[in-house]
Amino acid sequence: MADSDRKDLAGEVREFLSTRRARITPEQAGLPVYGGQRRVAGLRREEVALLAGMSVDYYVRLERGNLGGASDSVLEGLAHALQLDEAERTHLYDLARAATPSDRRPTVTASRVRPTILRLLDSMTDVPAYVRNARFDIVATNLLGRALYAPVFDSLLFARRGPVNSVRFMFLDPASRNFWTDWEKGADDAVAFLRTETGRAPHDKALTDLIGELTTRSGDFARRWARHDVKFHRSGVKHLHHPLVGDLALPYEAMDLPSDPGLRLNFYTPEPDSREREALGLLAGWASTGTAVPFGSDRPGND
Repeated sequence: MADSDRKDLAGEVREFLSTRRARITPEQAGLPVYGGQRRVAGLRREEVALLAGMSVDYYVRLERGNLGGASDSVLEGLAHALQLDEAERTHLYDLARAATPSDRRPTVTASRVRPTILRLLDSMTDVPAYVRNARFDIVATNLLGRALYAPVFDSLLFARRGPVNSVRFMFLDPASRNFWTDWEKGADDAVAFLRTETGRAPHDKALTDLIGELTTRSGDFARRWARHDVKFHRSGVKHLHHPLVGDLALPYEAMDLPSDPGLRLNFYTPEPDSREREALGLLAGWASTGTAVPFGSDRPGND
């Protein structure tokens, strides 16, 4: 690992542990609180060490970014002391793995969508569906997915530069606040997912470049990035405003594609006989017929 990468990783570990420590009060941790004003937000380092079952010196070393070689029992102790949820615990393990010298090959994200996945998208004729990578590049979509996300695909951001990227649209195109009616939550979730991905694939240059661009160009992104929040993005309800059919509340599922590392299938499944179901029927008629559309470096209009 290059010195610059090692320094960046140490900074990531330091900020992640310190922000998790700062959010927990002694009362929440079940510790006694005595008189006097506390100088730190949340727990002190010695309190985390006590809860994690380790020496103060060792915890201080960990929080300075020295996670390399930490055992599973140490990581479990930290996860318990800091009350980490599933996504945060996974992120901690990813950071420790990245900090530990290994002969493992770096995580590689699939770059193309296989024909079988395109045929699957084609078969999903009554639900919007698309495939994206961990950087939020939309790499393939069925026609109804393309119709639903028309404001994203039609953004001037992608007139000369591809691929279409929903998180870039979210933070760099003002129209995104009309498209996502719950923009604040969507922005929080997107940034937390990207932070999670930096632990899984710390050497992904395209991911690093995207984060650098958004941090520089968007104060909204930079503020969220500084929180070091992480989150899994598996299911929920997306609140969208489509220019043709109006407001939509669409349940969604996001499924990783095991044979295509880094790619995931996203699809929306409205309730039967709902207004959303009717609206998607109108969009399907508008989109007419066709086939799943892959998006890559050979897409017309890409530099």
